[in-house]
Amino acid sequence: MSGSKIPFRKQMEFEYAEVQQITPMIRRVVARNPSNFTYHGTNTYIIGHGNVAVIDPGPTIKEHLEALKSALKDDTVEHILVTHTHNDHSPGAVPLREKFGGQIWGAHLKEIAGQQRTAESIDWNFKPDNVLRSGTQIVSDEWTIEAIPTPGHMSNHMCFALKEENTLFTGDHIMGWNTTIVSPPDGNMRDYFESLDVCLSREEEIYWPAHGPEITNTKRFTRAYKNHRRMREAEISKCLEKGLGSVQEIVDSLYHHLPTDMHGAAGRSVLAHLEHMVETNRARLIFNGEKDGRFIRI
Repeated sequence: MSGSKIPFRKQMEFEYAEVQQITPMIRRVVARNPSNFTYHGTNTYIIGHGNVAVIDPGPTIKEHLEALKSALKDDTVEHILVTHTHNDHSPGAVPLREKFGGQIWGAHLKEIAGQQRTAESIDWNFKPDNVLRSGTQIVSDEWTIEAIPTPGHMSNHMCFALKEENTLFTGDHIMGWNTTIVSPPDGNMRDYFESLDVCLSREEEIYWPAHGPEITNTKRFTRAYKNHRRMREAEISKCLEKGLGSVQEIVDSLYHHLPTDMHGAAGRSVLAHLEHMVETNRARLIFNGEKDGRFIRI
């Protein structure tokens, strides 16, 4: 799900289970959970020295948890922050709290996600000690982290701004190695566009995503991300003009360059675009019989 105009960055120097000092205030440990969706794996970030915050403790892989325990053995873990509750981000929070203490911070999914199972691997058991809201600040003597709601990829997705380094931890909202999947019913394309605008309105100079390397030209990159989504909607609109009205037909037309095992994920984002087009009166969902739904352009 890449776009040729997005200046992707894919080179990343790291070793699994090793802690890296990547800036004066930030350390990183990469989990060994590589996939088509996680790239090399989940980046867990440790903020500060002494009294620290951990962002996205990741999956409950023994090697990764042991690496975090080793990296944190001389620190006091005050806060454990979760960008969102996919299973490659949040499950490690509870084992980390059991070992080191600290408070788990995160946001709740919107109600629909609790009523309907989705195609994604969601950590349904996640229960934060403290609920993040817009503008929540988490502070130590050394650093200040601000919570920024960025729904779209998931309804409870948060980014975290580190004031002292003018840095934004973008989770899965903006990644340097690939575009982000938006998967209904919890994911929402309208929310995603609005959240990209939130990032564009800010002045952070570096993004540290949850997968892959950092992003340095943040404004240019985020604009390219947004333009890619606009381009994809225009392509979907042309598919509707041709009478291609199902998600599968559109995926077959637009994503023939992808391996077939990625078509399901592509279809989730296509559906999110179609729902956004319906919401904005550019498309309509019709039914042939009781279950065969097709989209048409208005």
